Amino acid sequence: MEITSVNNEQVKECAKLQQKKYRRGGKFLLEGSKAIKEAYDSGIEIERVFVEKSHVKDYDFVKDLIIETSEPVLKKLCTTDSAPNAVAVGIQKKYDKNVLKNAKKVVLLENTKDLGNLGTIIRTSVAFGADAIVLYGESVDIYNPKCVRSSVGQLWKIPIIEIKDFDELAEIFDKFERIATLPRSNNLLKTFKPNLPTLVMFGSEADGLSDDLIKFSTKSVKIEMAKTVESLNLATSAAVILYEIFIRE
Repeated sequence: MEITSVNNEQVKECAKLQQKKYRRGGKFLLEGSKAIKEAYDSGIEIERVFVEKSHVKDYDFVKDLIIETSEPVLKKLCTTDSAPNAVAVGIQKKYDKNVLKNAKKVVLLENTKDLGNLGTIIRTSVAFGADAIVLYGESVDIYNPKCVRSSVGQLWKIPIIEIKDFDELAEIFDKFERIATLPRSNNLLKTFKPNLPTLVMFGSEADGLSDDLIKFSTKSVKIEMAKTVESLNLATSAAVILYEIFIRE
């Protein structure tokens, strides 16, 4: 099959997936060969793949789903300045909250607003052995193309659960050690000893952890830093803390 017009109905429908309201239907965009191959290898269902004609042979693993196309179509479908040689439509992976029952190392992100930070923390959480991630409150969409790119193929390798209700959160993690990451904590990360199962909670980039989650915590911890530095980027803080707590436990 070949589509070369940016006004084609399939192209216009797929381009809508750049917007969150259209992704609520359960589909999302994968931009570039690495994202498409990682998703395919991880069992993500691929619906179709728009491929620039000269690169069709690179996508033999999804050859029955290929739509040969042109650079203008790929530019319309992608969200980056430079168009990749392929853009695919995938089916979102959904997880049941019951996966949290057997988890021992869980990362909670509250009201995360930065897509790049979220994608990087997903990647970091997988790297350092987290069993699951909880998005609490109002966080950005993990299937936004920027988040998909910044997770570098790790989005499909860890259960990510959305929880908006505090009572539900409290019930699920009642028996966990609940660690609040706070810049004013008296507990230094270098001497911190967690107990399993552990829930490590990170607040938003702008506001930090809410009072509800601070009260819910059983312990707190901070990264020791030079006095001239007030704080670190959220993704950087998460990487340091998760390495120390999950790897060097």
